[in-house]
Amino acid sequence: MEPVGRYYDGVVAARRFVTFALTRDATPAELVIADRDTREEIDRWPVDTLFEVTGLGDELRLGAADRPCGARLRVPAGEWSVALRDALPGLGRRSQLQRGQQRRILGGAVAALASVIAAYVFGVPLLADGVTRLVPPAWETRLGDGARLQIEGMLSNGLGFRSCQDQFAAGNIAIERFAADVMAETGSPFAPRVMVVRSPLTNAFALPGGQVYYFSGLLERTETADEFAGVLAHELGHVVHRHGMEMLIESSATGLLVGFVLGDMTNLSVAAAAGATLIDSRFSRDAEREADEFAAAAGNRLGFSPLALADLLERVAADDTMTRTLALLNTHPLTDERRAALEAVEVAPATMRPAFSAAEWQAIKSMC
Repeated sequence: MEPVGRYYDGVVAARRFVTFALTRDATPAELVIADRDTREEIDRWPVDTLFEVTGLGDELRLGAADRPCGARLRVPAGEWSVALRDALPGLGRRSQLQRGQQRRILGGAVAALASVIAAYVFGVPLLADGVTRLVPPAWETRLGDGARLQIEGMLSNGLGFRSCQDQFAAGNIAIERFAADVMAETGSPFAPRVMVVRSPLTNAFALPGGQVYYFSGLLERTETADEFAGVLAHELGHVVHRHGMEMLIESSATGLLVGFVLGDMTNLSVAAAAGATLIDSRFSRDAEREADEFAAAAGNRLGFSPLALADLLERVAADDTMTRTLALLNTHPLTDERRAALEAVEVAPATMRPAFSAAEWQAIKSMC
């Protein structure tokens, strides 16, 4: 009975049934592979290039070092697989060397990936901070204006974006005055622009260059003038510290580097996206803490309660078990952590006064 196996050339997925034989008339010796039915010779593998590929059961799987990496001769378990192993005494040693080489390659890849992750976690935020300092404020303002147009266009199409602004209304005048007071003495080159937007979203955010949005969905949940002031001061802290620009630089670097490591420069894989989220959320949490510190300092200076910000956070986005479990992936610190930090810098009650008068707060609440 002749030896029979299955052959794959490593180029296409086609399987061919073959017969094979060892020839000693060539230097070095070769494993000759021929089609089982036509007896046409398909390939010759030099014996000294053969290695065994780990597989299931006792089936013998052979590859050749000078052939495509997927090229295989698979010999079913039985007398021919045993005979072939006996005829190739160096096969086991080459298999061990191959596995050792694979382990070294894998170890090197793991070390390289660990180095890249370390660079993300420690180097990219420092790089983003340094690069941000070199970006002229005028460039950042223009970038923020471009982002503003895109965001407002998106909100207009999907969420019915409408501004509640009226520059001559009492509410807007009060907001403009408050923003100027918060930015005073900071040395920031940016002139803040606060826009209250009609939207069901309970959110507020700042763009590079000074544009701040406060959605009416959040305004409806805001119960006091100091809560409103705390959120605005927090967002203006992002503007002063140029967090939007830092995040833009860091996110771009993260996406490009992770995509490069994983060999996907067009569409980041799920693994790359998870890595980018971990890295970016770490940096974002640092930025949120810094913005909280700025809001607390503004409260001390202007006399409104820094704790009001925590009161609103606890009401709108109270932490639950899942939030705490996934804290590493959260872009904001846990609410109780933020309250503890704000409590540490709260001003004495005797120095506190509302951020807005009763009439101003009523005008702001009724803007939308």
